[in-house]
Amino acid sequence: MPHPTPPSVLRRPALWIGTGLIAAVVSMLFALLYVGGNVNPRGNLRDLPVALVNSDAGAEIGGRHSNLGEQVVSGIQKAARGDKSIDWQVISREEADKRLGRGKVFGALVIPADYSATVAGLTAPQPAPQGKAAPPTMTVLTNQAAGSIGSSMSSQAAQKAAHAASAQLGQELLKQAAAQKTPLPTAAQLKLADPVTVTVADGHPVGARSAMGLSAFYYALVLVVCGMLGANVVNSQVDTALGYLHTDFGPIRKREPVQHTSRVRTLAIGIALMLGLSLVMGTLVEVATVGILDMDASHLGLLWLYSVATIAVVGIGSLALFAAFGTPGMLLATIVFVAMAVPSSGATVPVQALPGFFRALAEFEPLRQITEGLRSLLYYGAQADAGLTRAWGSMGVALVAALLFGFAVTRLYDRKGLHRIPHPDTEAGIGAPAETPEPPKSPETPVPATA
Repeated sequence: MPHPTPPSVLRRPALWIGTGLIAAVVSMLFALLYVGGNVNPRGNLRDLPVALVNSDAGAEIGGRHSNLGEQVVSGIQKAARGDKSIDWQVISREEADKRLGRGKVFGALVIPADYSATVAGLTAPQPAPQGKAAPPTMTVLTNQAAGSIGSSMSSQAAQKAAHAASAQLGQELLKQAAAQKTPLPTAAQLKLADPVTVTVADGHPVGARSAMGLSAFYYALVLVVCGMLGANVVNSQVDTALGYLHTDFGPIRKREPVQHTSRVRTLAIGIALMLGLSLVMGTLVEVATVGILDMDASHLGLLWLYSVATIAVVGIGSLALFAAFGTPGMLLATIVFVAMAVPSSGATVPVQALPGFFRALAEFEPLRQITEGLRSLLYYGAQADAGLTRAWGSMGVALVAALLFGFAVTRLYDRKGLHRIPHPDTEAGIGAPAETPEPPKSPETPVPATA
């Protein structure tokens, strides 16, 4: 039977249909996942945690002690009843600093201790010379370490709330000024109409070489990609060493003798090789980013251990998918570790601004857990409750699940006789259980003459 020529292969409908379907599914899936998770963060924003701090000590206003900071807090909470986008957490300044330093809030609005006193100074019966009275202030704290977009959303919400409180206060001050029947210059009226000065400050500074709080995400993505690529390399190299695949060096093709090995042993060999490569890859990633690129980082020993473990777990998970599903396992690993993981990681757009589907993915997708652990290592002093404990726990669960799944499936294939070396009569077929052929005779072994 003549072999098909390249033009005849291209005329096969099955080639075009099969390849086209795979390309269509991949392109549509990646577009829906990547763009779908980030296309409307404001419309999807729900319960973004922002601290609301009232440090106001109060002051004597109109003959009685008043705490205007409490009125500001009450007004913000009242306005938030019809808007679920921000989760205002009324806490002390000390607690706010702790939550900012652990990535639990994306920002804060702080009402200072002298807020009521400075407001009272604006309408005192004998005020200081015009323009000398200190204006009341509020401070908006950002937290880029928790995510730049989430920090920006928090800052905008806090500034909007502060300016709304200022406008409300201005109306009351203008009424009080009018009641005194003392004409005010236009400049003084404008000052009273919007009396509060809102300042923005960094609530938890990050280093200049931390990609504005995104270095943890980029580092995490590098670790995931290294794990996947490492698994691909290990998978192909093991198959080549066992004789299942050939190796091309330019025009030269080399193929090792086939070794009859079970699927379970093949997977075990790949895992052992992956563990060794993880030590090398994790070390080089840290050397490149911290040593060469001078990325801001501390706790370098923990960072190295975390890097090696992450690459190993992602690589073992990928190898389990390769062993269970064969070639489609590579596409499945890409979908699990990249296509679904990146938009649900909460690294760029916060989880609170994702659609419900992606919020559900964020609960178990590995990239979010990896990124949270790296934020703890890079920005939050390796605090356990800043995401590091959850990251290590998720990594352990993923490793156990990958090992159980991979060895259970390969053991099942071996028990059913689904060997990787097909019977000679069905070598051109697909997936038929086959007997193990006899090992080929060595060329050096003399063949007995027949009668």
